[in-house]
Amino acid sequence: MQTRREFLGTLGIGALGASMLACAKSNGQPNMPPAVMPIGIQLYTLRSLLERDFDGTLARVAEIGYRELEFAGYYNRTPAQVREVLQRTGLTTPSSHSPLPANDDAWARAVDDAKAIGNAWIVIPWLDPTQRTTPDVWPRLADRLNVLATRAKSAGLRLAYHNHDFELASSGSGTFLDILLSRTDPQLVDFEMDVYWVVKAGADPMSLLSRYPGRFPLLHIKDATAAPERRMVDVGAGSIDFRTLLAAARPQGLKHIYVEHDQPADPLGSARASYGHLSALRF
Repeated sequence: MQTRREFLGTLGIGALGASMLACAKSNGQPNMPPAVMPIGIQLYTLRSLLERDFDGTLARVAEIGYRELEFAGYYNRTPAQVREVLQRTGLTTPSSHSPLPANDDAWARAVDDAKAIGNAWIVIPWLDPTQRTTPDVWPRLADRLNVLATRAKSAGLRLAYHNHDFELASSGSGTFLDILLSRTDPQLVDFEMDVYWVVKAGADPMSLLSRYPGRFPLLHIKDATAAPERRMVDVGAGSIDFRTLLAAARPQGLKHIYVEHDQPADPLGSARASYGHLSALRF
């Protein structure tokens, strides 16, 4: 199976089903969040199917009940072609993954594609091992994220960074993720917490939410079996308490959630099972 790095290297460049509740009170209380969040899916989960049948796979995703997508490459489709499929299926794409750019031109192209497709966020999903060989990488990466985010902002986009487990390793006075969170400008840089990888690293997603309120508007939802193995499984088949986690995350600025499974034996079956569990929570 491909690693995420290999997958990103091989690639080319949902309307909400029920209307959101307008809960503004006559006494001046702020709008409340919708009663039920739309459930999204990170399409890395379905990459083997999308390579063979892009349009049909997205149609099946919509049939399951998903309303939002997060892309990890566009399978040689142009932004216009992607938008056409989204319009036909009633899906939206609040964010997409794009690799850490090699240069300014690469970033400009990634931002242009994300804007054209309709994203609000562009997410850096992975830091290659060759790019994280020494501890001084992390403050330099934080500084670069600030610069990339400034350029994304000029196009009307937000930048986010997605974690794996290696960012939760000790930096001596915290973790490498702490460096990124504390050194990046909250007005520019968001984070997409991958709940599974936080748990896999032995850390606590709830603690991260409370220590860094408002920094995690995006979550990747994937489950883990109990310690010590912490094997990745479909949502609902593991040990993570998503009802409690999502209830805590929403008041702290959570905007979008995406189901993901990195190596599903049955991609659509995994997507269906995870959707079924999450939709029953009615968070």
